[in-house]
Amino acid sequence: MAKVAKRKQTSKGLRLEVVNPNAAGIDISPKEMQVCVPSDRDGECNRTFGVYTEDLHYIAEWLKACRIDTVAMESTGIYWLPVFRILKESGFEVILVNASDVKNFSGRKTDASDAEWLMMLHSYGLLKPCFQPENIARTMRNLVRHRDNLIRSASREVLHLQKAMEQMNLKLDNVFSDILGKSGQSVIKAILNGERDPKVLADLADPRCRTSKEEIEKSLHATWDEEHLFEMRQSDSLYQFYQQLIAECNAKINEIAMQYSATVDAPKTQLLRSEKYNAKKNRIGFDIEKVAFELWGVNVMRIPGMSRGSLLRLVGELGADFTTKFVDVKHFVSWANLVPNNKISGGALLSSKVPKKKNPVA
Repeated sequence: MAKVAKRKQTSKGLRLEVVNPNAAGIDISPKEMQVCVPSDRDGECNRTFGVYTEDLHYIAEWLKACRIDTVAMESTGIYWLPVFRILKESGFEVILVNASDVKNFSGRKTDASDAEWLMMLHSYGLLKPCFQPENIARTMRNLVRHRDNLIRSASREVLHLQKAMEQMNLKLDNVFSDILGKSGQSVIKAILNGERDPKVLADLADPRCRTSKEEIEKSLHATWDEEHLFEMRQSDSLYQFYQQLIAECNAKINEIAMQYSATVDAPKTQLLRSEKYNAKKNRIGFDIEKVAFELWGVNVMRIPGMSRGSLLRLVGELGADFTTKFVDVKHFVSWANLVPNNKISGGALLSSKVPKKKNPVA
């Protein structure tokens, strides 16, 4: 956890203490890295480096030669990620700060001055670090977010499929609660294979379907326009392809989760399962309840309203040791954007609203 600023009483009044004497600052851009260390560590204490992988390793080597322990950098797009990972792997304490928090302090705007200002603020403990998981937890986060993107892409193809059917007046969504279910998929496959007889198509519906065969048959009288059938075929192919990618992503997440669990101490208690229903739609494909229990030592699935999908996102976003990176639970819920931002002036509450910023954990 990053050190916070300390004040010291002197004969001339209160002064800030240097709490991070071995601090460095990095100003990040797409084409170069500006790195600043204390002036007593090197004759050229404010250097410009490239952004290629070998340059990032040079930065780590130079910081080690300058006896640097902790590094501060701005959250500039995604350009900070490679240098962040390399510095973490090299053993540095790296904190990421919101660029808007530093901007208020800046005077003359240059890359060198920004790096120096970051270094100085960090040495006095004046920077508030953003929450960042460990590198292996970040791997989980990247895969979980990628899985969510695949699910959204698959959902878009379902909408395209429904649009094509609606333009042919094919009313499957009126008679089936889910066209991705057993009955809906059987009928759609038959249509794409060339079947047009409404009675034959209606007979493909599962006997447990609540809608009568007569009404299903009525919904299957369509115009069968060639261009919309072509759209249906392509949308269905894309949806099936995305389902295959999601299954592969599930397997990869499970592999990383097993590696991650092996790095954490085993829980001291036995897993008491929640016995919640495991939905078939977007099923994760592995025991995320067990994985989360091995990481945290408690079964979060027993929380009312918690689903396996939500639990997977929490594991991906937080990692195993997130509790050590917050001072207390109040700081955590504030970071998750679950509490209002109270604005008080003159003893009066001016406003109390939850900020509109997004947090996947929330």
